[in-house]
Amino acid sequence: MAFEKSKILIFGATGYLGTYLVKASLSMGHETYAYTRPLTPNDNNSSKLQLLKEFESVGVTLFQENIFFDFPIIYNGELDDHEKLVSVLRQVEVVISALPIPQYLKQLNIIQAMKDAGTIKRFVPSEYGNEADRVTALPPFEAMLSNKRKIRRATEAVGLSYTFISANSFGVYFVNYLLHPEEKDHQVVIYGSGEAKAVLNYEEDVATYIVMAATDPRAANRLVIIRPPDNVVSQLELISSWEKKTGRNIKRVHVPEEEIIKQTETLPSPENVPPAILHSIFVKGDQTSFELTEEDLEASELYPEYKYTSIDRLLDVFLVKPPSKPKLASFGA
Repeated sequence: MAFEKSKILIFGATGYLGTYLVKASLSMGHETYAYTRPLTPNDNNSSKLQLLKEFESVGVTLFQENIFFDFPIIYNGELDDHEKLVSVLRQVEVVISALPIPQYLKQLNIIQAMKDAGTIKRFVPSEYGNEADRVTALPPFEAMLSNKRKIRRATEAVGLSYTFISANSFGVYFVNYLLHPEEKDHQVVIYGSGEAKAVLNYEEDVATYIVMAATDPRAANRLVIIRPPDNVVSQLELISSWEKKTGRNIKRVHVPEEEIIKQTETLPSPENVPPAILHSIFVKGDQTSFELTEEDLEASELYPEYKYTSIDRLLDVFLVKPPSKPKLASFGA
């Protein structure tokens, strides 16, 4: 389904999901803008610099100030300069945020700037994991969910047209995390019983659904949940599928729920956050713990013409040409 082309600004464009969003927006023919933090002299040979050059080469407009390289000097990429934020926002129509967890609340600055700019037709905040309004988690993860709810309520309060998106878990990320597919002889860790159902979505599909929803009139002021039926899977099912595809038996090590809870209580912050997320997704099964209602828009049903990558197909991709391995430093949840 084709929608009107828009001027789309992406915050966090050089981050993990942000790079997928930029590519998705460009592939759909949208005029695409990236708002990034200023580079420093230490970024001279960095992957971020190379990525920004790649963005420019394919027509992405960069909103940043940089005195070290020959990029267009347009606007400073900081999120605390209200006047410059407003100036940038007046040049675009749709805003998609992919800011990382430590910057979630910086979106309050963006929300106020969008209100003052008065030109934004749709805002998609950065919160692409668990459905924050329907689940609760252990304290370290609950604090993150609480920040997501703050952004939702602030968006609603100022009267912006929005689309909230619950993308559940990133497929490439968690296939790497759970299976270590590049290793031949290894063991895998099973959290809890391994029977809880999670939703593992290929990042490219997540980005495509986000951009489609951001420009879809049907998704205005609605929640879109990315829960394709072929991507609902338990840890045990995932491991069994990988064993069948590779012809190998994989040693399993179970970590009981009590041990995971203890880790969230005893590890220092932020080290206590990953076990709290793992508990929510793979022990409690929060991503599939509630039924979708008539008010919910499920992405694969909303866009049946788009052929998403099933988790089974994603495992086939790992067998033939594994996707670039993401940094396993933090979770997209």
